Amino acid sequence: MDGFPVKVTEAVCLGASLAISGICYYLYKKSRTTLDKLDDAPHFTIDGKLKDILKVTPGACLQYAVIEGAVRPVGEPLTSHFQKEIVGVLQKFLLREHRLVWNGFSRTWMDSERILHQRVNEVPFVLVGSDETMVRVLCPIQASGVHTEITHEKFHQVNYGLGDIVGQYLSGEKLKGQLETEEMLKVGTALTGIGEVILDTDGTLCLRPPPNGTQYFLSIADFDTLRGEQESMATGWKALTITFALVGAAVLLWVGRRYYYRLKVQWEQDHERREFERLRAEATRARALLTGPEASQDRVEEHIENACVICLSQPRNCILLDCGHVCCCHSCYQALPHRRCPICRQNISRVVPLYHV
Repeated sequence: MDGFPVKVTEAVCLGASLAISGICYYLYKKSRTTLDKLDDAPHFTIDGKLKDILKVTPGACLQYAVIEGAVRPVGEPLTSHFQKEIVGVLQKFLLREHRLVWNGFSRTWMDSERILHQRVNEVPFVLVGSDETMVRVLCPIQASGVHTEITHEKFHQVNYGLGDIVGQYLSGEKLKGQLETEEMLKVGTALTGIGEVILDTDGTLCLRPPPNGTQYFLSIADFDTLRGEQESMATGWKALTITFALVGAAVLLWVGRRYYYRLKVQWEQDHERREFERLRAEATRARALLTGPEASQDRVEEHIENACVICLSQPRNCILLDCGHVCCCHSCYQALPHRRCPICRQNISRVVPLYHV
């Protein structure tokens, strides 16, 4: 596309759509791979047979398996800071500050938040099966999935004085308050674990993150619910990939359409110029036969009297239709930015050569 200008907005839209669709496709493939691994993962019940299975498995390791059991601490459990009757094995405390920030572009107040304090406490715990067989859970902080419940949530609102309100409007920020939350994995919760199950040298069953990078899950939901969430996520990334790819394709089609119409106009102008030159050549030959050698002086006088109103150097040699004005040469006619007569501004439907006899 030599000499064809691509607009900045078109280039930005095309680049952004291709980049975002590439990112979405990568996340879709990642979600799809995780979903396929979940479908292929075997399900095991936590009982005495699980240890027997691992004893005859090469390396005493199940690389990716699904187990379910009740949460039980190894030693003393954690106690909620706000509800003393709640105990658990994993505790997350989060303090977030909420503000309203003035957006000059949209002319509205936008909600903003930042984390002021975050703390995570954990104690060793196991998943217990029906016959008291236990599987120790390792590295629960690294696990994906929802495996905690909110045990406390409170919003501390800020009271303003008149000076505070004036200062907020001048600074463009309003402090709304602080949100205090506590989440815990409670003792006795039915937990679904998906990861690598191993039999340790001391005979302990353990669940840990797969060393090959496969996603590690701990969830208070059952396996079907967890799989459905992953499938919905993969479907969402796929839809976004297709959407942004279609946006990029639409931009390409729009640019291609402009380029096609530009070529079409250029082809029509070239065809019109060749036809005009052919007709002019025929008229020149016919006039030479009729007038003879004395026509050269007439052509000089004609060039002076009938100069093009645009370039003032070439003779007027074409008739603009439908208005019929004779005001320019054919080269200047083709250079007009809009197909309108320079005299009356009427649309030009076609142009024909001007013959002087």
